[in-house]
Amino acid sequence: MARTINLIREGYPLECGLDTSISHTMLIRASDGLLKESFRIHVPGRVVAFGKRDTLKAGYAEAVEATRRGGFVPTERLAGGRAAVFHEGTLAFSWVSPLANPRDGIQARFAELSTLIVAALARLGIHAGIGAIPGEYCPGEWSVHANKNIKLMGVGQRLGRNAAHIGGVVVVHNANAVNAILGPVYAALGIRWSPEATGALEDIAPDVTLTRTTVAIIAELKSRFQIIDAQLDAQTLAQARKDAPEYISPSTRRELALVGFENRA
Repeated sequence: MARTINLIREGYPLECGLDTSISHTMLIRASDGLLKESFRIHVPGRVVAFGKRDTLKAGYAEAVEATRRGGFVPTERLAGGRAAVFHEGTLAFSWVSPLANPRDGIQARFAELSTLIVAALARLGIHAGIGAIPGEYCPGEWSVHANKNIKLMGVGQRLGRNAAHIGGVVVVHNANAVNAILGPVYAALGIRWSPEATGALEDIAPDVTLTRTTVAIIAELKSRFQIIDAQLDAQTLAQARKDAPEYISPSTRRELALVGFENRA
């Protein structure tokens, strides 16, 4: 019998930290038995999401300031390694699964997600592979790449007590925007990388769009699972809004407080 997965397409690009907070809230609620298996896909705002290792680096404050100067919001990511970039030419996704023992099957979940994205890209006429490539930003063995030399998708995973969250980003348009902000950010953090390894789907298939890519991913999901269109429930969204400031860098949080900012529906 096919697994049943709720499909959620809501995104909140204008509310600082909210998309990351939603992912964490979904993980917690799934772990508590309050949320069924769900796949969320949306177009994010301009964000640089820092990993835990980044926040411990001596250059983290400088990297945060470089992020803000570049017109991006600095946040602290739910899962994964080094700083990753989201912007209006990318698709963000998160897959939350309630599990009795989430430590079992970590690699299998990575493989399931990455192979699904590769199959979805094939629907767009893009031949892609899986694995780390030399010089890629936020390197990982489950990255999706083209021609074994340009990164198209990054992915990370976080475990809850009784659930797992796997999420990441597909770059559809404007790889230059990724490189432009990562240049000063990675310099501040002392991370070596090669901008030439950054790519976008449009570099391979110029007629690709965010809509076509979303449709292809959803079509691939529907070929494997029973998909139910759904929305975020009110409790999940309310808790995520309450917790959203936790995912914004401390200096940005202080500045927003000074101007009386708060997330609003």
